[in-house]
Amino acid sequence: MRTADGLSPRQEKILHYIQEFLTKNGYPPAIRDIQSDLKISSTSVVAYNLKALQEKGKITRDGKVSRGITVPNLVPAPAPSGVGGFFVPLLGVITAGSPLPDPEEVDASDAPRVEVPSDLASPEKLKDVYALRVRGQSMIDALIDDGDIVLLRFQETAQNGEMVAARLLDENAVTLKKFYHEGGRVRLQPANSTMEPIYTTPDNVRIQGRVVGVLRSLF
Repeated sequence: MRTADGLSPRQEKILHYIQEFLTKNGYPPAIRDIQSDLKISSTSVVAYNLKALQEKGKITRDGKVSRGITVPNLVPAPAPSGVGGFFVPLLGVITAGSPLPDPEEVDASDAPRVEVPSDLASPEKLKDVYALRVRGQSMIDALIDDGDIVLLRFQETAQNGEMVAARLLDENAVTLKKFYHEGGRVRLQPANSTMEPIYTTPDNVRIQGRVVGVLRSLF
């Protein structure tokens, strides 16, 4: 039996779950969240139904970005605000030097949270934003130091000169650099005059987020 929107009961249940998750947490669920919480047999079954929801215009999905699900016309409230700020999930560590293995994989539902002062961003601007702690000093000339926290928006595209979290597929590594597409190659440029850029082919790079802010501890 299908709903008036042509959704199967499972698709309706998944859509409702996504809407509730976004509203409660301020960021989208991962496929494994949906599978686990709705007790679905496999992630491939979840992916099949997400594709159906996307084709029916109920969600938009970037399958190459972790938690790349959005619901049209739904603006999630960031996870509960503190005094004068809002919280986003801190999903791990990213290197600002030579590439390291994937940022620490953390289930966002259990992840620690960092507060973003309300004078820096409104709830709407924090939609699809997550945080990573920086390791290394290759972006020091961009005023990003070891131990700082960068705020990134989930996306898989970037304009030249934007600072991104870039995955190098062959190396199975992620790094924080400025992105430049130069015809047949991609240049990942550090902001540190003592370090050399990384050159690679476009098909070896996946953008996992664009830097939209930096939080720094003064202590």
